[in-house]
This record gives sequence, C-alpha cells and structure tokens, in this order.
Amino acid sequence: MPASAIAMTAPKQEYEHHCRVIGGEKLPAASGGAKAICAAIEEAVAARAPNVRFSAKVKVLRPSRLSTTVVVNGRSLPEQKFAVMDRDLNAGSIRRFANSIATTVAKAAKP
Repeated sequence: MPASAIAMTAPKQEYEHHCRVIGGEKLPAASGGAKAICAAIEEAVAARAPNVRFSAKVKVLRPSRLSTTVVVNGRSLPEQKFAVMDRDLNAGSIRRFANSIATTVAKAAKP
C-alpha cells in the first residue's frame, strides 16, 4: 500500500496594528489627513518591524505638531513628539514622522 502524507499548514498569524488619530480636524489638507497618518505609520512599521504587535495613538496638537503614544507587544513606550518648525505638516513630514515611529517600534521589539 502506498503511504500517504497529509500536508499541514500553520494558520496565518495575524498581528494587531491599531492606529488612532485624535484631533484630526486640526490637520492641514497637505498632510493627507488622519487616514494618511495611520497608513504611513502602518507601512513604515511593516517595513522595519514586520510581525510586531503595536498600537499608536496620535494627538494633533497643532497643524504643525503631533504627540504619539505607542504600545509595542503590550509595553507602553515614552510619548513621542514631532513638530515642523517652518510650516504646517505635509505628506513629507508625515512620512518622516511615521519612519521615526517605526524605528522606535523596531527598537522596542528587539529582545
């Protein structure tokens, strides 16, 4: 009798990524808005720290200033602050902000 093998695959692991923006109405149109901030953060974290569970709560303090609380794998990190001095936030500054958050997440996720 021929032997048969059953292929087994592990279930796909889902990692939690939550992003919330508070005060998004203060964002200038050039920033892309609250959805653009969360999309940039999630994309940057996926590139630098794939498979890491994180959440980010972004507060828009002014059109040129953000404050963020990040939790990585259940551990709260110190508040991150970001400001643009010579203009309001735009797509480029949001990208830099997201990269900064991603670097923080990657460092916090290392054993």
